[in-house]
Amino acid sequence: FIAKPCALGLKVQANGPQKAQPNAILEKVFTAITKHPDEKRLEGLSKQLDWDVRSIQRWFRQRRNQEKPSTLRKFCESMWRFTFYLYIFTYGVRFLKKTPWLWNTRQCWSGYPYQPLMPDLHYYYIVELSFYWSLMFSQFIDVKRKDFGIMFTHHIVTVTLITFSYVTNLTRVGTLILCLHDAADIVLEAAKMANYCKCQKLSDLLFLTFAVVFIVSRLGIYPLWILNTTLFELYEALGNFPALWVFNVLLMVLQILHCFWSYLIIKAAYKAISKGKVAKDARSDVESSSDEEETVPRSKAPHSTVATNGTSGANGTNGYLTGATSSEEH
Repeated sequence: FIAKPCALGLKVQANGPQKAQPNAILEKVFTAITKHPDEKRLEGLSKQLDWDVRSIQRWFRQRRNQEKPSTLRKFCESMWRFTFYLYIFTYGVRFLKKTPWLWNTRQCWSGYPYQPLMPDLHYYYIVELSFYWSLMFSQFIDVKRKDFGIMFTHHIVTVTLITFSYVTNLTRVGTLILCLHDAADIVLEAAKMANYCKCQKLSDLLFLTFAVVFIVSRLGIYPLWILNTTLFELYEALGNFPALWVFNVLLMVLQILHCFWSYLIIKAAYKAISKGKVAKDARSDVESSSDEEETVPRSKAPHSTVATNGTSGANGTNGYLTGATSSEEH
């Protein structure tokens, strides 16, 4: 009700990918056998239909693209997430600036476990937990990402961390973790919306800003501030107890994901700087490569040279970026 009118006002493309022309034989192969025919099958279909191999490749690519979401839908999804992250980050900052543990992390363990659950803190936790539960389920119907498995793991770890810290009353440090993680996501979704609106320079600027914020917060502040207090200050204050190790194992898994994503972000940022522009999207959305392939001269793409999937070979990404100007779901 809100994002769609905004998208149309910003002239975001409402139409989906170009549809493939009807063909019963190719449709049967696509639905019953494979969506990515190999070279041998392509040659067989070429002889059967009297089509050249490139035309068959193009048909399969367009048919795959039919099942992909429109730019309008992706814009609406990004706007919803941007709105949530902006709201919850603002709320978190306003709440935390009044707390003593923001300025001194040792206060996270003062009086533990007999720390009162303040209404503001309770609200912050419940809203964050409900949002990540919604992501856990909505990712099955949202825009398909290549890093589905990694993001699913991230959501499981996040929900487990929030729930575990709530049950064990490790909520003070939990609020620091939540606020820290929301900062980069705001810029990410803003970069995606700018990209969908075809504001390339703004999208490039936001993407590079996102890369800096992500790396500083996840590889700098998170280990030096959060892991330092949970691994060392917590042990010094309270000694050894089972919840400490469970909590820290989950936080370390999260840090491993941060390292993996940061590698891909740095890789994409390097390409952005070297080529003078960032990738087509700031996350691993599945994009159509029809336009790019149409511009390839036929002399450079003879029938004897067959790509098995009709893509540019772009790798899957970390839920945050893609390293090529066109990408397709494998």
